Amino acid sequence: MSASRLAPDLLRGRTAWITGGGTGLGRAMAHRFAELGAGIAISGRRPEPLEAVVAELAAKGTKAAFAPCDVLEPQQVDQALASITGALGLPDILVNNAAGNFICRAEDLTPNGWNAVIGIVLNGSFYCSRAVGRHMISRGGGGSIVSILANYAWTGSAGTIHSASAKAGVMAMTQTLAVEWARHRIRVNAVAPGPIESPGAARQLWPSDAAVNRITKTVPLARWGTAEEVANAVLFLVSPHATYVTGEVLTVDGGQWLGRGTFGFLDLATTPTSEPGS
Repeated sequence: MSASRLAPDLLRGRTAWITGGGTGLGRAMAHRFAELGAGIAISGRRPEPLEAVVAELAAKGTKAAFAPCDVLEPQQVDQALASITGALGLPDILVNNAAGNFICRAEDLTPNGWNAVIGIVLNGSFYCSRAVGRHMISRGGGGSIVSILANYAWTGSAGTIHSASAKAGVMAMTQTLAVEWARHRIRVNAVAPGPIESPGAARQLWPSDAAVNRITKTVPLARWGTAEEVANAVLFLVSPHATYVTGEVLTVDGGQWLGRGTFGFLDLATTPTSEPGS
């Protein structure tokens, strides 16, 4: 969905709050929503990247604000929402994008490591959804919430016991809130990316070219996705084009989670095939 193919005012009059909005996927979503007229609020733990993104948006004429926030702390979430509402008005779009992850064997994972990832991903998504949802319900104008998952949320993956568990919890939260809040005209959905190009997070998780190449071979489309492709998926779910979609998880992973079955090791482009009796 390029900007030229969508109405340039598709999100005009709406305000989006994006957590983890200073880098990577959050930054890409902020710019994409801004292109289509939304006011943008972003949060994160470090003010410097938030300031930089707001400056980028303001230079393009977008109304934008930031509020530093550690989503682990419910009080900080409430304070950030109050600050954002004072600057831009109450958000009618929330994107739960704040995340934490690292690769670790389950037997080596400490309670602190477990709690850190569960706290940011699962608890933080709930704290933000609850804070915004209560105001959406009180106002009566509806809204849209999208949480960023991972494509291993329903399959699991080695080294991700903390992250997979947290993301699976957010998926259950998404489906539960979709049912509970439908009567308030609040749609709640999720996007589950696969391998996404990122100079920061991806390289921390997969620091070698060999690891990147091995992961690429697991993707039927034979490439990594981009932050802009994830942003477009989220854009669809919060837009008027998805008004009958709630409780859904949109997977953006080039087919990776589907796997290739028993014969997935074969390169079908070069492997000779024959039928019985031929």
